Amino acid sequence: MKGMQYWTHRDPGRDRSGEDRGGPGTLGGAGTGVHSTEAEEKRMRMKTAIRSAFFLVPLVCAALLVLLCAFLIPCRKGDLGKRPTWERALGDAGGVTPPALALWDVDGDSVADVFLGVTEWTNETHPMQGNKVYRAVALSAVTGQTLWTKEMRECVMYIQCGLQYRSQPGPVVLLIGKSIIMAVNGTTGNQLWFVLLKNIESQAVLLPDLQGDSVPDLLIATLPADEALDLSLTLISGLSGATLGRPVPFNVTGQGKLIGPLLHETQQGAYYILFGLGNVEAICLRDVYMKATGKMPLTQALSRRDPGWEALRKTNSSSFIHIYRGSEPVEFLLPLVAGFGNSHNSLDPVSNLNSSRSDWALVSGKLSGKLSGKLSSKLSVLRQKDIKKEWTFNSDPIHSQPAPGYFNSDGVLDLFITHATNGTMTALVVDGDNGRRLWSAEFVCPRLVLETSAISTSTGQSAFLFWASDPIRALKNGTKITVSPGVATAEPLIRKLFLLHPAYPTILLELTSTTDTAVTSAVSYQERQKDASYITVSSRPTPDSEPGARIVKSMSLRAAITTGRTIRLEQSSKPGQPVKPSAFEINKFFRGLTFKRQ
Repeated sequence: MKGMQYWTHRDPGRDRSGEDRGGPGTLGGAGTGVHSTEAEEKRMRMKTAIRSAFFLVPLVCAALLVLLCAFLIPCRKGDLGKRPTWERALGDAGGVTPPALALWDVDGDSVADVFLGVTEWTNETHPMQGNKVYRAVALSAVTGQTLWTKEMRECVMYIQCGLQYRSQPGPVVLLIGKSIIMAVNGTTGNQLWFVLLKNIESQAVLLPDLQGDSVPDLLIATLPADEALDLSLTLISGLSGATLGRPVPFNVTGQGKLIGPLLHETQQGAYYILFGLGNVEAICLRDVYMKATGKMPLTQALSRRDPGWEALRKTNSSSFIHIYRGSEPVEFLLPLVAGFGNSHNSLDPVSNLNSSRSDWALVSGKLSGKLSGKLSSKLSVLRQKDIKKEWTFNSDPIHSQPAPGYFNSDGVLDLFITHATNGTMTALVVDGDNGRRLWSAEFVCPRLVLETSAISTSTGQSAFLFWASDPIRALKNGTKITVSPGVATAEPLIRKLFLLHPAYPTILLELTSTTDTAVTSAVSYQERQKDASYITVSSRPTPDSEPGARIVKSMSLRAAITTGRTIRLEQSSKPGQPVKPSAFEINKFFRGLTFKRQ
């Protein structure tokens, strides 16, 4: 028994030393020890298996949970896979050109929806024999489906979004015709108020709250009843649509295109209205309010004048401060704000506040109404602090509004412009700091006039979207590929949308091509997806003389970049020049490019 007890309790890892003791008892004890060791090994294997099970079971459960979340649970709105790309045919191309277009999120999916003025015919089979019907249409930014429609008594010239009422859920949308301004609920399209005016000439300008009702008020330009005068400014309540006092008529003694009206807040906090006909005049908002209502403004801020600006009056009796008067009429005046114009007619108070405190870009020159009818244009930057020109850039005729964006890294907004002469379109970027040319390229003229869009990117610089036809490349020997008259006038003309990024100035990305004629465009940002949508309204050609269809198209820029075609503006590197970037390097950069609101 002692031997049995010894073998049972000994360490199973030790050698079987009982064999050295000899005798039958020792041999019998050894046999019993072997069976005990096998039992211990079984117990150890069992413990190991249990430990492994305790480790693997939670691991497998966690993996199953991840797969369940990834494949079975639906994604929330704003998922990275959402790419709002769609196309809709709405109405015909016989309405206002360019048609009214605005963007604003009304269904809460963080993507700006599309508002459009539409003209349709009651006789769809023979349109020219029917009557015109005018509508405002709201489309979902994600699917392009109709959210609501609003029938109007006349063609919609402008649509503006961004007003907010505390008592009204959702944004307020303004629909502006030639003689009516109507406010509707942006979510439902239900009418909130309307006001009848005569000969509306501009979209609405967002003003500070003039009445103390916590809602910004509006200003609009109309033609005065007295034909001897040039223009009237009318104040409108942003809350009720009621006119504030009477229209204020002016004789601006100018000829040409209507400029403005624009609101500007000086460095002293005084508000001025900029407007003119071929020139640019300024008048204090206080003076407009007093002439309209016969009362002083309610707050001291609205009663303020800027001494520096007031000193610019030529005579004490003049109502105007001359911002620009020259022999060449003004064609464009815009605030120097990144992405100005991309959101199209926004009444958002924050955006308007930023644009009302900036310097301006001004384009002047003589136009005859044809693409080649003007000999030259001048692009200038006007300083708002003293109304003096920072610089002037001489150019061939500029027919579309410049696009402010960041091309170089000096932190000053640069300007992208285009001009066309003799079948060739030239695109240029002008340095906002000194007025020098930073970049240029030539293209076959696309025969359309459409603003370039400057879009903020993750690199801190802007990407520029513009329409053109094929680029005219420089060859190695210095000659150029010329465009024969037959090619320049060939039908159908292929128009292409290009993306230019300053990181690769010799590379263009062709995002799409079409025979449609784009007449207006806008850009909206999707913050969650770090993406942007490019919305265009185009007219599609028809084989007969009937009006073409209006095509509304939304395109995700990140999705378009993945299928875009790379265009090199220069040939292979010359000796002594930097090596051109590889296709892999270019694709990696553009595919990683993301977009953000400035």
